[in-house]
Amino acid sequence: MDDIQKHVLAERALAVARHCIASRYAGAAFAYVAGSIMRGEGTAFSDIDLVVVFPSLQRAWRESFSADGFPVEAFVHDPQTLAHYLHQDADSGYPIMANMVATGCIVGSDIDSARVIQAKAASMLAAGPKPLAGADYDMLRYQVTDLADDLRGTRPPEEIAAIAALLYQKLADLMLLGRGAWAGRGKWAPRLMRELDAQLAAEFDAAFRLAAAGDGARFLALADRELALHGGRYFEGFRQDAPLEARRLE
Repeated sequence: MDDIQKHVLAERALAVARHCIASRYAGAAFAYVAGSIMRGEGTAFSDIDLVVVFPSLQRAWRESFSADGFPVEAFVHDPQTLAHYLHQDADSGYPIMANMVATGCIVGSDIDSARVIQAKAASMLAAGPKPLAGADYDMLRYQVTDLADDLRGTRPPEEIAAIAALLYQKLADLMLLGRGAWAGRGKWAPRLMRELDAQLAAEFDAAFRLAAAGDGARFLALADRELALHGGRYFEGFRQDAPLEARRLE
């Protein structure tokens, strides 16, 4: 798909989004139309990400539907519920909602309010995630240690591939968040790693490809090297308390 086709696709998607807002979300104050299509990176199978903001709602929701041939992922909020999820993004290290708001095309009547929220989301992204610390950090180090240890020794290729698939996300999180960069799930993990360090991303990709084919040595070495930056393997002394309510009377 060339640049002209991508531009036409983005214009079509924007028109569809406007129609959805008018017909499906009457009364909304504004919305952000986002996603790979709007960034000029979409394909014929890409969906429209739609963040719809009403003046007030009893609760937020998300829903999926098709409109004029486009799959649509809609996230429906009011300013307070949207603020909740933006802050949740900051705490989690995965700025999913923040990215949609910060990069989305604004449509609707209350443009000024939409721009204020968009500026806050952009500032949050620019500030980066909070430093790795506390229980979440300990858990991530433990999970990477545990999965890396599963790669040690001789295993059938299919088991190595399965372990590597689980380790991929955890190791990517440790590498990104540990360097002060936002993390991302699925396709976003390799994209964000390339943005952070193209050489490191290439090394990660090559090691994972070998592991997926049954040779986990390079992926294990990469995990061990990354753990060394965070004090080494984390197993001895790890503890996770269950919630107090985690009991059931027979």
